[in-house]
Amino acid sequence: MENVYEDPRKHINEEPRDDLNDLMVGFGGMAAFMFIVFTIAVIIKYAIA
Repeated sequence: MENVYEDPRKHINEEPRDDLNDLMVGFGGMAAFMFIVFTIAVIIKYAIA
């Protein structure tokens, strides 16, 4: 069994991540998606009225 109490500094980050970039891409993607949903809702509203 692996040593659970091994020094965490020995662990190699196999897939380095840019957390700020991930956050900004996720936030921007969600904002763009919500803008598209909002635009479609407004078009539908004026098409019905």
